Amino acid sequence: MINKGCWLGFISLFPPYLLAADMAYVSNEKDDSLSVIDMNTMAVVNTIEVGERPRGILLSKDKQQLYICASESDTIQIFDLKTHQVIGELPSGEDPEQFSLHPNGKWLYAANEDDALLTVIDVPNRSVISQIDVGIEPEGVAVSPDGKTVIVTSETSNMVHWIDSKTNKVVHNTVIDARPRYAQFNRSGELLWVSSEIGGTVSILDTNTREIIHKISFAPQGIHQDKVQPVGVKLTDDGRYAFVALGPANHIAVVDQQTYQVINYLLVGRRVWQLALNPQQNKLLTTNGVSGDVSIIDIDAMKVIKSIRVGRYPWGAVITDEQ
Repeated sequence: MINKGCWLGFISLFPPYLLAADMAYVSNEKDDSLSVIDMNTMAVVNTIEVGERPRGILLSKDKQQLYICASESDTIQIFDLKTHQVIGELPSGEDPEQFSLHPNGKWLYAANEDDALLTVIDVPNRSVISQIDVGIEPEGVAVSPDGKTVIVTSETSNMVHWIDSKTNKVVHNTVIDARPRYAQFNRSGELLWVSSEIGGTVSILDTNTREIIHKISFAPQGIHQDKVQPVGVKLTDDGRYAFVALGPANHIAVVDQQTYQVINYLLVGRRVWQLALNPQQNKLLTTNGVSGDVSIIDIDAMKVIKSIRVGRYPWGAVITDEQ
């Protein structure tokens, strides 16, 4: 039998981020770093230097790597989750900000805001497949669950662009409320949720007709309407909740995915930007840019349980179930 004291002593030899746990990775755009958070202890366990102005981050299909949009380095970095080191780069085009991975794990789609382009990247070969002309200031990127459709939102053009992933051609454009920032398909791929920052709304689009079928507005108590600026969106896989980051309103809106009704508002940090769900989907993490922290929300209790100080201007987040 292993002596309990010896076992605990053995465990203590290892840094917390090397043990099995849900780990959150948060990009700090002003510090050029990632904050690593142990979701069990809800504490920062490491800070790692990366490229300039890191923003969007994604988990690879095999869950062994992160892809990091280093916007001012004009590249996408490949970050190894075991060694916590940058091990390579992908050609992203200029100023990548948001991106999305095809279900095959091989194609990555990155929005190039300054050039009005979407860059299609072959991940295994680390090469550019295509660059697609889209609207002015492309921002949000999403790929449908079946991999057939790629979505790009253009902030200045106020459009959702529908792209055929086989031909890499724009096949349709849908006009949306002002300054669309983020897009996410629901799990079935039948609906697309798009936030409009200046419009103050989230639009739900039918992916067959490519038309808006519902529009959600927000009114957290005591907040001036000008501060309600929806950005990040996260949908739970069970079809129950949608979470919407309301920017300088400093709240998360909790929406019923089935009825589109706002059922709660949760106060978080200042200028809440992006969101991440843990793999079990019972915790939500928010990045709060101006206050330089993240908030952890217990979804079952529907309340904020912890605020954690990270770097300056946290932007993107991913939560992994590392082993």
